[in-house]
Parts: sequence; structure tokens; C-alpha cells
Amino acid sequence: MNFFKTAVRNIRNGKIFSIINIFGLAMGLSACLLIGLFVTDEFSYDRYNEKADRIFRVVYDAHLNGSAFIANYAPYPMGPTLVREYPQIENAVRIRYRGDIIVRNGNEKEIESNAVSADSTLFDVFTLPMLAGNPRTALSEPNSVVVSESIAKKYFKTTQILGKALVTEANNDTTTCKITGVMKDIPAASHFHFDIIRSMPEVHANLVTQWVNPYCATYLLAKPGVTKNEIDRILNEAVAKNVNPRQEQYTKGSLKEMTKHGDYFREYSIPLSHIHLYSNILAEFESNGRISTVRAFMIIAIFILVIACVNFMNLSTARSAHRSREAGVRKVLGASRQQLIAGFLAEATLTAWIAMLLAVLIAILLLPFFNQLSGKDFHRNALTRPWVLIACAITPFFVGLLAGSYPALYLSAFKPIHALKGQLVLSLKSGWLRNGLVVFQFAIAIGLIIGTLVIYSQLNYIHHRDLGYNRDQVLTIFNTNSLAGQAGIFQAEAAKLPGIVGSSMTGYLPNRVHDGAITYYKDPSAKANEAFLLQRWPIDAQYIPLLDMKMISGRNFSPDLQTDSSGVLINETAARLLGYADPINKPLYRGSYPDDAFHILGVVKDFNSGTLHEKIQPIIFHLAVDRHAVSFRIKSDNIPALIAAVRQRFRSLGRATGLPFVYSFMDDDFNKQYESDRRTAGIFVSFSLFAIFIACLGLFGLVTYAAEIRTKEIGIRKVLGASVRQIVGLLSADFLKLVILASAIACPIAWWSMHKWLQDFAYRTTIGWWVFLLSAVLAALITLLTVCFRAIKAAMVNPIKSLKTE
Repeated sequence: MNFFKTAVRNIRNGKIFSIINIFGLAMGLSACLLIGLFVTDEFSYDRYNEKADRIFRVVYDAHLNGSAFIANYAPYPMGPTLVREYPQIENAVRIRYRGDIIVRNGNEKEIESNAVSADSTLFDVFTLPMLAGNPRTALSEPNSVVVSESIAKKYFKTTQILGKALVTEANNDTTTCKITGVMKDIPAASHFHFDIIRSMPEVHANLVTQWVNPYCATYLLAKPGVTKNEIDRILNEAVAKNVNPRQEQYTKGSLKEMTKHGDYFREYSIPLSHIHLYSNILAEFESNGRISTVRAFMIIAIFILVIACVNFMNLSTARSAHRSREAGVRKVLGASRQQLIAGFLAEATLTAWIAMLLAVLIAILLLPFFNQLSGKDFHRNALTRPWVLIACAITPFFVGLLAGSYPALYLSAFKPIHALKGQLVLSLKSGWLRNGLVVFQFAIAIGLIIGTLVIYSQLNYIHHRDLGYNRDQVLTIFNTNSLAGQAGIFQAEAAKLPGIVGSSMTGYLPNRVHDGAITYYKDPSAKANEAFLLQRWPIDAQYIPLLDMKMISGRNFSPDLQTDSSGVLINETAARLLGYADPINKPLYRGSYPDDAFHILGVVKDFNSGTLHEKIQPIIFHLAVDRHAVSFRIKSDNIPALIAAVRQRFRSLGRATGLPFVYSFMDDDFNKQYESDRRTAGIFVSFSLFAIFIACLGLFGLVTYAAEIRTKEIGIRKVLGASVRQIVGLLSADFLKLVILASAIACPIAWWSMHKWLQDFAYRTTIGWWVFLLSAVLAALITLLTVCFRAIKAAMVNPIKSLKTE
């Protein structure tokens, strides 16, 4: 109790230092709380599944003559075969994404994006609670469908809808499904969010035994105790038994020979709980996070907490000239060193407790801003989670011990006679530990500044990089596939509008990810060494000029030449992959029959499709009809009026009755692909500012300390004619040296860290020398501003008062 009373009195007596101490710690702890919420949420994905630790997803991985295809696919018979032949596999479920479907809602039609087909075992593998219906039989009948709670309320205003009909349209196929179940909405922390789950449709007999071509996502439920290594061994056996013989027959080559050249077809597993942070392959149901981002934020949280603790040490040491006399008096009165240490630690712990309470309040106030930055939806009750409460209870003791240990040991070590006489030789130069802590703080701050500059340099690179196509002023109308044959009429009529200067009809747009790959051959014998995996894009003759793509050689498709139906275009990456010195008029085959030959008409300059995280894929363009979208290049001063006119042309078509008119601009779609990167940058910058601010508080403490121990020196220098500027320079010089040392330490470490971060991008900026110079200059300016604020005050003190005081 005495320790507590003394701690309260000391906090009250040193109000300025206490406020800075508490506020600095509170800022650091609140940042750690917010980052902790983000990190735990990222790691919690898919943990809501009761059997999460036993669920694995199968991944298809093919490498063939320099081309690669890694996707969320498996052959159609893979799941049932593994359950039947391997006792380690308890169950399996196949899920096939259906893309955008249309749901009839009275006379209107709505587009739903989260629709899939799945086996009846879905609810045995995943924990998807049902509000109505039997999960064991809900998907056992053809054309049965399970909908989410949100869909049920959207279309029927209630969840009691068993037996009712849900009419859907997809690829011009209208299906009436019987609703056999209503499930709760899938939790936010999930790598998929299905709203409409239809029973797996009957497939052609050939597909039941089709092991060569991947067809759908497949999840395996292993029996308890079965490891990932065991699952991978089983997959290798299944591939060797079922896939490889058929693959050899299909490619007319030996897999042993293929392996010698680094080519292979394989399947491996990934644990369910790893998908969100460790998987960014083709055909993901949703965009996933990145473990590198989570680790970076964890490191920032640790740095901020350490900086806050160092801050506390420096500010406590700054008061040592005053507290040393207190320690001397206590020792004279019989207090042991252990008692002094306990008292100082009690004061530090009490300060940490007050800071912790303030940190929770700051975190609550910043939560809306943090949600906007991170794209999360945390509520205040997130701070009442068990791990948060435990952390809040333990952290003050840990921080009090960590931050209070150095001041406690330092102050308790004074000899009473020296402390009472004020004979403490507390030279700044001898305070190697304190200087080292300041160097450590600013090394972190400079590193974070470098990281911030590199991140924004990469985002600027993304925005200004020549992508190989022109995405500006391109209006895209989606869902035109539902117009069937009238899609061409819509394109022709809308293209006549003033303000539209070009059009093209295809859903294969470069600002979207396309996951299909087809095997093409240079020779009709279809041998493995002549096989290549290429992305097939169906386009029309207007596609290349609409997007301002460039032809490197050859020519574009011509609508006037019927022979172009057997012609193809390839991009530069595909041309390099095929190995032709001059690919024009060279043949390509999709099978082992000469009748399937295509001839190469031209080579398109490489362009980035998807995001810059991925390398440019080899692409082959066919002159073919794809009605999934119609794009228009516009040139108009009144874009809203032009969009209204296009909408009117769309609505005038008979098949458009009730259809939603969905459009977007290509540059907006491009920017949306980098929302995650921008959020990462925003969080990084925000917490970097946190760290820099707290580091400045620590620097302020050390300047205060320096001014206190050099009060007499400053007074003498002023008597001898030193100006305020000279004294400020005297105090600033030592700290600028520390900043220079911190820069020398931070720059190589920051370069290595950001170089690793940039590896997530296939196309990236370079880290220029100016980044390090600018970071060092900014750190020096921040240091000067902080130092000058306190140094000027010390230099302005009347020298007579300084000398009299000393």
C-alpha cells in the first residue's frame, strides 16, 4: 500500500512527465490492440468449422514446357475415389463455382454472384448451420437448392421457405430449383461466402472417369490424426494410379522423360486454415490475404510496444536528477535497494495500468477509422474478447517490468552521499544505453519511413505503368450473355450513339483474372515435348483496336476474311514459349488431328491481365463469340447522359425485360484490384506515424535529460557570450549524430525487408537511393524540430538563475 501511495504522489508531482509517459504508453498500447484485432482476425479464417483441423483442399499443379497452371481444381472423380479407396479419408465434397447467375424476383431479375453447385456431403464436411431443412438430405435430389438467410429474406421476406421454387438463369438456361434448406449466413472470416448452393448436376458419363482435366474444387475430410504429409502421399498415389497413365496416353509421352525436363502433373493439399493467408492461386472463390502482410503488422506492433517502453525509460531517466535525491534520502532512512526497486517498479506498473485504460479508450475512438483502413468490421465488443481481456490484464505488469526495470535499477544504484550532495556525474556521453535506445527508436522510425516510401512508390508504379492496353474511358456492360442472340443487336445499336467511338463483345477483359488453360501442340502428333498450356481468350476483330493493344508482327483478325476463323493471335509470352523465331503462319493444334489446326496470324504486344502480382501468362486469342460483356470506348462530355442512352438501348430489347443493367468503367475495375494493397499502405503509414510520434516523445525525454544535466554548462556558455543558436546547435549535434547512426543501421535492414515485400509483385518498382536519403533527411528534420523545441527553452533561461540553481 505504501508503494502504491508513493507511486500516486510521484505521478501527481511530476505532472508533465507523467502525462507524456502515460500518453506515450497509451498510444503504443492502443496501436498494439488494433493490430492485434487485425492479426487474430486474419488467423481466425475458417476456424468456425468444427472439423477445420481435418479439412484439406486439393490443389492442381501442372508444369509443361515452361508454362504453369496452379489452380483450385481437381479431377471430377478425385474426391469419391479417395473416400472409397483410402480409409484415411473420411469424406469429400466437390464444389463448382457457377459464376454470376440471374434469380427471378417477380417480374424483375437480380444478379447473384456467390452461387455454386456442391455434393450432398457439403454439410458433413463444413459447419454450415441450417435454419430450416435437413443438412444430410438437402442436396441429395437433382435441382435442389440451399440458400443463405440473406437470400431467403431478400426474395421471400422469411426463412420458412422449404418447398418453394427458386428460378435461376445461367448461360441462357432457365432452371426451377426446389428450396430444400436455409442456412445461416457464412461468417465473415471464411475463404468463401456462398449464398446459393445447388445440388451437383448430373454430368456426362465421360466426366465420371475423366482424370486428365481438372473440373472442380475438392475438399477432403481426413480422419483424426491424419497429417498433411499423409494426405499428400495419398494424392501422389492416386495421381500415379489414375492420372499419369491417362496423361501419358493423352500427351503421347513418357512422364519419366517429362520429369527430367522439370515437367509434371500433380495434386497436393493445403489445410483449410491456411487457405486465406497462404493461397493465392487461380480459381480462388474470393481474394485471400497474405501472410507477409500479417507478419509485417505483427513486427510493427512489437516495434511500437518496444518504442513505447523505451520512451518510458528515457523519460524516467530524464527525471533522475530529481529522483536521485529522493533515493538518497530513502537509503539514509534505512530503505534497502530491493525496496527502492520495488517502489520504482510499482510506480511504473501503475503508470502502465493508467496507460492501458487510456489505450482501450483510444482504441474504441479509433475503431471506425481503423475499420475503414483495414476493410474489417470490428465492433466495440471485439475488445471484450477473452484474449483481449487477458492481454489487457497481463500487459501492464509486463510493460511495467520492462519499462520500469532500467530506471529502477539505475536510480536505486546511487550512493546516498553523492545523491544528497548532487554530485552525480551524469554525462550524456556516458549514457551509452540511453543513447543506444534512442538509436534503436530512430532506426525503427527510419525503417518505417523507408517502408512507407517504397509502398507508395510501388502503388505509383502500378498506377502509371504501361499495361499494354488503354483502360481509360472504356465502359463495360455486363450480363449481356442473357440477351443471347440479341447481344449483337445491342452492341450494334449502342455503337451508333454519339460519344461512342468503338465497341467489342467478350467477357475476356485484361482487368479481370481468367483461370482457364488449354493444351496446344506445335505438331499434330500431340507429343508431350510439343505441348504447351495457353490461356484461351475468345475475342472479336474489334477487341485489339478498342483497347489500343499493339501488334508486334502479323495482323489482327479481319471480319471480312472467313479463313480467320481458323486463325489465332498469340501474345509475346506465348511466342517466346513456343520458341518460333517467326511464328507468323505457323500451325498450332488442340488435339491429335490435323483438322484441328490453327495458323498464327499475328503477335500481340504483351499486356498485364489481372494484377501486377502475377506474371503475364501465355495467351492465345480465337476469333469466337463470347457474349458475357460488351465494352465501349467513349468520348463524351456528358457521360451520365451517354450511360442513360446505352441503358435505353439495352432496355429496348425483348430479352432484357427485367434484367438488371450492370456496368462499370475499366479503370475503376482496375483500381479495385489493388484495394488490398492500398489498405495495407494506409495501415502501414498510420502505424508508422504512431511509431514516429512515440519515438519523438522518447527523444523529447532525452533532450530534457540533457538540458537538466547541462544546465550549469549552458549558463556558463551564455555568460561567455554564446548565442541561443549556438547553444541549440550544441544540444542538437549529439542527437543528429545518433540519427545518422540510426540511418546507417536502418537502411540495409529496411532495404532487405522491402525487397522481400516487393517479391509479391511480378512487376515492381526499384528501390532508389533517394528513398534512403529522403528518409534520413526526414528523420533529421523530425529530430531537429523535437530537439529545438526543448533546447530553445533551455537556452532562453537566465544564466544567473541557472548558475544559482546549480
